[in-house]
Amino acid sequence: MAKTKEYSNGEVTVVWQAEKCIHSGICAKGLPSVFRPSLRPWVKIDAESTETIISQVKQCPSGALSYYMNKKEKETSEVAKTKVEVLENGPLLVYGTLTVTNKDGLTEVRNKTTAFCRCGFSSNKPYCDGAHVRKGFKG
Repeated sequence: MAKTKEYSNGEVTVVWQAEKCIHSGICAKGLPSVFRPSLRPWVKIDAESTETIISQVKQCPSGALSYYMNKKEKETSEVAKTKVEVLENGPLLVYGTLTVTNKDGLTEVRNKTTAFCRCGFSSNKPYCDGAHVRKGFKG
C-alpha cells in the first residue's frame, strides 16, 4: 500500500507520497527548517510561512510533495502548460496534467510533475524511483 502523509499548519496542508519520491533532496536543501529527512516527523510545517512552504513544494521534481489550501477543495499546485525537462543524469520531468496509458492498457491521470525513468533501472517503470543514483547513470 502506498505511503502518504499529510502535514498541516491550519492554512495549508503539505502532502507527501513516498512512492513518488526520488530523494533529490531539493526540499531539504531549499528549506531545511521545514524538511528534515533525518527527524520524525520529517516535515515541521510550522517552521516557515505558508507562502515559503508552498514555494518550496512547487520545486519538488517528482511530484512527491504537493499541497492544498485548507479553506478550498483539495487541489495540488497549478501548472498551466505542459513542460518537459531532461535532468542531467536523472529522470525526464513532465509538468502538467497527463493521462498515462500503461502497457496493460490501463490509464491513470498524473497531476503536477511526473518523473519518468531514463536510465532503465527503475523498479517502478515508467516512473523514476531514484535507481539512477545507485547505478551511476550518466546521460
